[in-house]
Amino acid sequence: MKLITLEMMNLYKLKKLGYDFMGYVFTKPQSLSYHHLIIPRRFGGKETIENGAILRRNTAHDYLHRIETFDRDMFIAITSEMIDENIKGRLDKENLIRIHDILRCFEREYSGARTSHGKLIIKPQYVEQRIRLGKS
Repeated sequence: MKLITLEMMNLYKLKKLGYDFMGYVFTKPQSLSYHHLIIPRRFGGKETIENGAILRRNTAHDYLHRIETFDRDMFIAITSEMIDENIKGRLDKENLIRIHDILRCFEREYSGARTSHGKLIIKPQYVEQRIRLGKS
């Protein structure tokens, strides 16, 4: 695990919370990864606390990049909420509710849709493995 990931896990008390910046549950800290928020890695973004969020690798992280591919506006909206959490220095219920609302909107719009290779855009674990907040 990268040092920045461990540092941010401790700073945001993720082990105690049991979920990541998008509200995806985890049991193994090794399943978490660093996600560049403001300046992407492909554009030389540094791995700093200010530029990052910690996401569960096979669900939230993969799903967020899939959303980026299919709906850039929703990707930007989710990213904005995580930047706000980062600025606050804590995972905030209101931000998580807004993230979940955006995810549900994406899921309504792309329900049953498939990639050009015939794979589902929205895998079951993308929907099932997050905390319950507000109205579901």
